[in-house]
Amino acid sequence: MSKVIKSTASAAVVASAVAAAVAGVNLAGVTDAQAANEKCYGVSLAGQNDCAAGPGTTCQGTSTVDYQGNAWKFVEAGTCESMSVADGKMGSLEPLDRDLPA
Repeated sequence: MSKVIKSTASAAVVASAVAAAVAGVNLAGVTDAQAANEKCYGVSLAGQNDCAAGPGTTCQGTSTVDYQGNAWKFVEAGTCESMSVADGKMGSLEPLDRDLPA
């Protein structure tokens, strides 16, 4: 192998190792943050959900109705079911069949 090929291969290995290390750090941070939170359905305003906005949507920020029952938002662990929103509606740890888009 020529020195140029060896150098290029070494650079690729180093770049891959750095990328894997950075990805690992980011994943650990997400896991720690999620551990202190829980998914709470039916409490986010339209377009402010963290994920799971039901059929026809992709994920974060795609809910189309305030307090959409099948869209969740991360909240502090232990607070979801005591959260109240408009019209006396409460948060839920499970998807709800209320306030779904037409």
